[in-house]
Amino acid sequence: MSPNNPADWIESAARDQPQRIFLQTPAGRAMSYAGLSDESGRFAAALIAKGVAPGDRIAVQVDTSVEAVLLYIACLRMRAVFVPINVANTAHEVEYFLRDAEPKLAVIRPADRALLETPASRAGVPCETLGTDGEGSWMRLVRQSAIRSDFGGADDANSLAAIVYTSGTTGRSKGAMLTRANLASNATVLAETWRFTRQDVLLHALPLFHVHGLFAAINTVLASGSGVLLLPKFDAAAAVRHFREVSVFMGVPTHYTRLLQQQELDRAATDGMRLFVSGSAPLLAETHREFSRRTGHTILERYGMTETLMNTSNPYEGVRKPGSVGVPLAGTLVRVTGPVEEAGEIEVKGPNVFAGYWRDPQKTQSVFTADGWFKTGDLGRIAADGYVHIVGRAKDLVISGGYNVYPKEVEMEIDALAGVLESAVFGVPHPDFGEGVTAVVVCQPGAPLAESDIVNSLQARLARYKIPKRVLVVDELPRNSMGKVQKNVLRATYASLYAAAPAMPAAPR
Repeated sequence: MSPNNPADWIESAARDQPQRIFLQTPAGRAMSYAGLSDESGRFAAALIAKGVAPGDRIAVQVDTSVEAVLLYIACLRMRAVFVPINVANTAHEVEYFLRDAEPKLAVIRPADRALLETPASRAGVPCETLGTDGEGSWMRLVRQSAIRSDFGGADDANSLAAIVYTSGTTGRSKGAMLTRANLASNATVLAETWRFTRQDVLLHALPLFHVHGLFAAINTVLASGSGVLLLPKFDAAAAVRHFREVSVFMGVPTHYTRLLQQQELDRAATDGMRLFVSGSAPLLAETHREFSRRTGHTILERYGMTETLMNTSNPYEGVRKPGSVGVPLAGTLVRVTGPVEEAGEIEVKGPNVFAGYWRDPQKTQSVFTADGWFKTGDLGRIAADGYVHIVGRAKDLVISGGYNVYPKEVEMEIDALAGVLESAVFGVPHPDFGEGVTAVVVCQPGAPLAESDIVNSLQARLARYKIPKRVLVVDELPRNSMGKVQKNVLRATYASLYAAAPAMPAAPR
């Protein structure tokens, strides 16, 4: 089996353990690896019937479902390029993605067809629909297709497997190009690092448009021949009930704070669990300690990003340090600019690092050093024991509820509103989301705007998670002697803005 060919995972498991359940749902649906091979082959045949060839992009903006997983795996098998789009993105944002990626086909939710058909038409992209219960035009095409297992051609490890859009500090999103080798190497290392075996079942409650849910979760399961219990979305009460049926859970810090609000979360509820993993945003040390006290399990925190997939992980065996993201994964090199044990920009090198930004060689060149290391934009330090600690972000990135929000993108939309003179967007601590997206706005003379006016105007322009949780109207923004807005002053001024939010209930004793 080629270590750089994700398609081999499916073929190997279908041959070696055909009846092993790959995916099941709370509603009782179950699919074996043999079924996965057949159905993903049928999905791939439908793509080919639509004229999709290896290297063509497929844009997908659908809710989590068995069919959504099959569509992703079909793209892996036939070597099409999967372009996941956050379901919270507006028609305005989706049109940009379609124009930029130029996909051969877009698969969207049935309810979004009326909203997205015109933007897709302007971008020259045909659409099919796919719902959570298998409804929509896409599944009609699939049902008319024969199972296909031979897709011809030699597999190229350096060919693209996915383009994942990540917000940019200059406003427009950039498409991070991930190769088949990127996906395969990272999943193989994670399966080994986290001790995945064919006996494991992962409770999957992450979105499929994010590298955490799509690559760290699904790919690691495929690489290890294990199984998935797929939830349509995260629900803390449901998750606690399902812990008795699974062995691994991957979540973002917000999931863990909400799990701790469940009275039923205790040692008995988690005694069959093997591993809890957290990522996508910093996990508060308090959450780490409280979860351990309640359940007896120590959360394993890791560090990754869209452009590099996973970089570091606390050890499976050994000390899992609160506030640290652990040590570099096998094959991945991590360094920090500046003196040893002092904070500097984190740089990464390894088979997990992306191939660059889609159709943006200038931006690609700017994020790599002369000796080939990727500049993450994160600030951190590496302790004497090798553990990496993230201390901040050089690019003002806000991570809210596990999602990346770049202030410049939000500021551009606010500044375009009538009556707005200028704005500054930043993140401050939030008890539920880790960081709350916050905006400070200066209005034009004689054009006072209320907080609700600005928030309402952003609803159709930005995904919900990007919309500021508070908009504060001020007379002027703090600036330094060079005229640059001092966001550090704003973060300090409003550091306790969300402190009055409802506190987490006391844990049961």
